[in-house]
Amino acid sequence: MAKTEIEKSPDTAVSRPRDIFGAMREEMDKMFERFEHGFPRWPTLFRQGNGIVVPELDVRENSTFITVEAELPGVDEKDVSVTLANGVLTVKGEKKQGKEQKGRSYGAFERSLRLQDTIDEAKVDAKFDKGVLTITAAKKPEAVKAERRIEIKKAS
Repeated sequence: MAKTEIEKSPDTAVSRPRDIFGAMREEMDKMFERFEHGFPRWPTLFRQGNGIVVPELDVRENSTFITVEAELPGVDEKDVSVTLANGVLTVKGEKKQGKEQKGRSYGAFERSLRLQDTIDEAKVDAKFDKGVLTITAAKKPEAVKAERRIEIKKAS
């Protein structure tokens, strides 16, 4: 019988990326780029060159409140609205392009976030200070009291 040797070429060696989440993010970006090709663009947000910049929402929770923050540099308070309907919090706004702001990002944006059922919709406040929008939503009293500690027992 003939003996066959299999050699691995150094060019075909499989290497793992150092940052697996970065690689996954890149693959997802590529997938969405292929999906968008031929379709109308997503709703206009902030335009920066050919790309779109979406204001990020930072969501934090403690035992009594949920806090949502959005950094909106260059946006005027009068150009921002916050609404709550059927448990969905929506932040809308527009950053207007001024004559002095050529090359800077501008445009309309809208972000929505479904809040938990534990939120008291009558106790939601919004404040805008130095380009940062802070929305505070209080939890219902029964939701705050509902949490209890569960004892962890040894396995038998």
